Amino acid sequence: MISEYVRLFKARGYMKRNLPFLYSWHAYVGYELDLYEAFKKPKTITEVAQEFSLKEDLLVRWVEVGGVIGYLKQRSKQRYQTVKRFMVPSSKNNPRSTGVLLKEMMELHIPTLIKYPKMMQEDQKESFNQDKHGMVVAQTSSLLEQLAVPRVMKVMKKANPKRVVDVGCGSGGYLLKLSKKFPKAEMLGIELNEDVAKEAKRNCMEQEQIEILCNDVQEWSPESKVDFVMLNNILHYISPKDRTTLFKNIDEWLNRKGTLSIVTPIHNSKHGGQFSSVFNSFFTAFDNLYPLPSEDDLEELARQAGLKVEKMKPVIKEGGWYQITLTKTK
Repeated sequence: MISEYVRLFKARGYMKRNLPFLYSWHAYVGYELDLYEAFKKPKTITEVAQEFSLKEDLLVRWVEVGGVIGYLKQRSKQRYQTVKRFMVPSSKNNPRSTGVLLKEMMELHIPTLIKYPKMMQEDQKESFNQDKHGMVVAQTSSLLEQLAVPRVMKVMKKANPKRVVDVGCGSGGYLLKLSKKFPKAEMLGIELNEDVAKEAKRNCMEQEQIEILCNDVQEWSPESKVDFVMLNNILHYISPKDRTTLFKNIDEWLNRKGTLSIVTPIHNSKHGGQFSSVFNSFFTAFDNLYPLPSEDDLEELARQAGLKVEKMKPVIKEGGWYQITLTKTK
């Protein structure tokens, strides 16, 4: 009898702990189909189903869940309306919508983690597809950069650079924001993904001081010394061996008092241990992604490259994201 109670207790615990997933699922579906916008004004389920060519029976269930969790509310004559708009992602047409974070989580992270048992048994890992997921990841990074940029800006102000290189510049968000504060600095972004590089060029086209190159940073080097280098959310794309090479290359790029700024989650850090461990679980599931560095790993990389770690400041404590400042020692 006791074992039955324990079994039921565990089952109820699993159900309670998975309840937050319901909110994420509802928000993801709402974002993908722009349903929160569709129900911005009171409408019937049939009206929305016909307008967006959706299966009405499935839409009924989505609306029911929305009512239970408080994202939708029934009005008169079977009409429903989006409420608590602060809690739901904005339209898919909004490039700054938090929905991209849900999209990456629901389409990439969770499906990969669910495959863990099979991967463990068959010793066959996933392969990260830059063409398929590169743009979504870049959009997610652009959300995170809003919190990281103020910290990077402080470091950059102290360095007062004339030439800046952003390695793995994504959609150019860091360069665009920083260029407005440092209009006299020459800025160069290096991006491996061709589509993302094109978007970065479009985003930065009005800033003459910014140049974007589509290139593999392992095969590239600047024509002359630079003062400030950024590595933002890209270390998990680089193997530990190649990180050593990259850090040594950056040391060669930098002027005598040059600065390297890194934004990355850190494994086993003081903050955000839960998320960083999940990130590592996700990255390890791919044959072309790599575990996050620890503080000790970063210290060792710096030492081998002739750099010194000056500061490690958290920018998103919940996720274990840090901004790390390194300076050239010679």
